[in-house]
Amino acid sequence: MTEPDEATRPARRGDPIRVLIVDDHALIRRSLEMALSAETDIEVVGEASDGQEAIELADRLTPDVMLMDVRMPRRSGIEAAREIKASVPSTRIIMLTVSDEEEDLFDAIKAGATGYLLKNVQLDEVPEAVRGVHEGQSLINPAMAAKLITEFANMSRKEAERPPQLPVPRLTDREMEVLRLVAKGMNNREIAKQLFISENTVKNHVRNILDKLQLHSRMEAVVYAVRERMLEIT
Repeated sequence: MTEPDEATRPARRGDPIRVLIVDDHALIRRSLEMALSAETDIEVVGEASDGQEAIELADRLTPDVMLMDVRMPRRSGIEAAREIKASVPSTRIIMLTVSDEEEDLFDAIKAGATGYLLKNVQLDEVPEAVRGVHEGQSLINPAMAAKLITEFANMSRKEAERPPQLPVPRLTDREMEVLRLVAKGMNNREIAKQLFISENTVKNHVRNILDKLQLHSRMEAVVYAVRERMLEIT
């Protein structure tokens, strides 16, 4: 029998990636579950059929990654993402959508989602998306990333008063180089090629950046850096 605290144990290196699937269509949930359960490094820990159930299960199971529909009954995926990121900030959320309609996805990312997948995606691409998000990558195209970064930067500039902030953590020159390329929408492979280093080295730099900034995703790191004027929008 599973111990009572098993579902909320902290993840250890080598543990499978724990995934919660949320969609109001049973067929889609089943398809995603089948695609992920075939992977030895991924474990589907639960399923939910609406936003309210997603909030409750996320709080109880603390999954590493969630695959969640944007539009659902009771509570939308956007509403659910906002609450889940407030209560379980370490959970990375991938929104599922039937189209890349900009307004919905823009709101979802601002609510805390790490990226999105179209529902017509090839099922063999889903495990890779889960792994990428779990490693801190963002499933956002460069155009949307630039728009998000610009909006967050403008919002911060318009603030009349800001509460006292802790000193901004200092990043190394190489970490700043990596962060600038992340802000341009580059993935690990592209950054490695640009800087003539290995992908593993890029991953290590990204991990160090997130640790220093105490953040959970590349997009959060870029938005933070723009807000704190560590990066300039060009």
